[in-house]
Amino acid sequence: MKHSRVPLALVATVMVASSALTACGTSDDEGGGGTAKQPPKTTALDINQVDPAQLTRGGTLNWAIDQFPVQFNEMETDGNQAATNAVVEAVLPSLWHSRPNGEQVPDKAFLLDVASRTEGGKQIVTYHLNPKAKWSDGTPITYRDLEANVRALSSKDPAYKVGSPAGYEDVSSVRRGKDDHEAVLTFDKPYADWRALFGAPNNTPLYPAKYMADAKSFTTGYLNAIPVTANAYKLGGIDKTAQTVTLVPDPAWWGDKPKLDKIVFHAMTTESMPAAYANGEIDYFDLNASVAAFKQVSGVKSGEIREAGGPNYRHLTFNGKSPKLSDPKVRKALFKATDRETLVKSGLKGLNWEGKPLGNHFLMPNQKGYRNNAGDLGTYDPKAAARLLDEAGWKLDGGKVRKKGGEELKLRFVIPTGQPAAKNEATILTQMWAQAGVALDIRTVPVNEFFDKYVTPGDYDVAPYSFSRTPFAATGSSGTYARDGGGNDSKTGSAKLDDLLDKAGRSADQATALETVNAADAEAWQVAGVLPTYQLPEITAAKKNLANLGAQGMADIAYERIGYTKQ
Repeated sequence: MKHSRVPLALVATVMVASSALTACGTSDDEGGGGTAKQPPKTTALDINQVDPAQLTRGGTLNWAIDQFPVQFNEMETDGNQAATNAVVEAVLPSLWHSRPNGEQVPDKAFLLDVASRTEGGKQIVTYHLNPKAKWSDGTPITYRDLEANVRALSSKDPAYKVGSPAGYEDVSSVRRGKDDHEAVLTFDKPYADWRALFGAPNNTPLYPAKYMADAKSFTTGYLNAIPVTANAYKLGGIDKTAQTVTLVPDPAWWGDKPKLDKIVFHAMTTESMPAAYANGEIDYFDLNASVAAFKQVSGVKSGEIREAGGPNYRHLTFNGKSPKLSDPKVRKALFKATDRETLVKSGLKGLNWEGKPLGNHFLMPNQKGYRNNAGDLGTYDPKAAARLLDEAGWKLDGGKVRKKGGEELKLRFVIPTGQPAAKNEATILTQMWAQAGVALDIRTVPVNEFFDKYVTPGDYDVAPYSFSRTPFAATGSSGTYARDGGGNDSKTGSAKLDDLLDKAGRSADQATALETVNAADAEAWQVAGVLPTYQLPEITAAKKNLANLGAQGMADIAYERIGYTKQ
């Protein structure tokens, strides 16, 4: 399903990966089962959706994950992993479901309704929790749990090892409403993405108050254990020798009864997953957009490929602090010298997926509010690129490589080892940019040093990698695109972009927030620090008769709906 990601942040990943969100599915844009014979157009969901009433009761789902979870508190720094997400979100509460277009709706098993209002410049959100909801130890789920989660995740106490405060730092108080099942949260300033709190779609499910009460419990309570649960499934067992985690239905669950007898998560290397799937050892896994895996499993007669537009995208980051790229005209010239159609076709070749150049930094095509704001900077135009480089003082003067002040326009193009997508992009761009008089110095560096020693410190000119995101565009992008953002590896930006990102994040109205996000995106194109190339598909392999699980897009998983169709 999804890949490792920090809540509410754009996370750089060097893998051509699928997403790190999970799915639930009630949308008017749904995919179905069946191996595509023609490249499918971008869909938001492909999970073989079937009414659970039509499924058989029973059966075991063998699900491959890429590592054996150790820390099951996924908000703790070491627990922020895709494998952990897949397990935890089946056994812990989420107040929200995410539709395939990124819209958030209450999960009625936990949240009956919610209302947001603004008073005196402060945003007040009132949650009406389901009084039937209880932890597996019998304790009711109340406002106390929300309060404890906010306090732990706010990063106000450095003893808590939190991956990201993810909006919790903006909550000034949590208090009891008319009863224990009404929680009233106050934000000192309006916060657009308040629905990101307490939700699996943002990888921040709710944990019991007693395990969030102090830093030690936060760190060790769910270490090598899942002591308390509250969902359709509960822990059946953890087998370190077999590297499996088994979940079984919880008879105390008050919601729709799950269809399966067991879900067994098998930790194995990504390279071994296709063979295990072909041999019938596993029933479901994420291909991570691997062409080799795609070819290996496409012929499995008992299975099928499920594909949807994921929340990850490939891009090129330009180092604005590099002397050769500090002039926005040069960066814009390189934008126009890039034939993104060619990158799309080459990058997705062999994946049976029809893609197109991405026109937005913050929203995906299958996401509500998406708009192509690229303008002429998204159009391949070598002549215009040449004019911009001339204006910036980089001249050909009869040679093949442009010069300025006696120095060649030769750029350090840094790529990580073992990443076919990056190597492919380096080869294509070497030829493409040469037509504009720009040379590339391809530098292949160890994958584990790619960010820490090169991209983050700024020891590069151009770097290709992927961004992974949650459905929350307004607040999830400031760290990457704001001038003082901790993840702004391009070291570019503008006061206008900062202002628009802040306004988007502080808008209590969703429609206004999306309009502002698109205005911010238009400015990001003009800043020209990051060139989006294409949305990555989420590609999964599943048994043909496995229903309500597959390529989730922006949706989360409703685990109780997963099952097998009747033979």
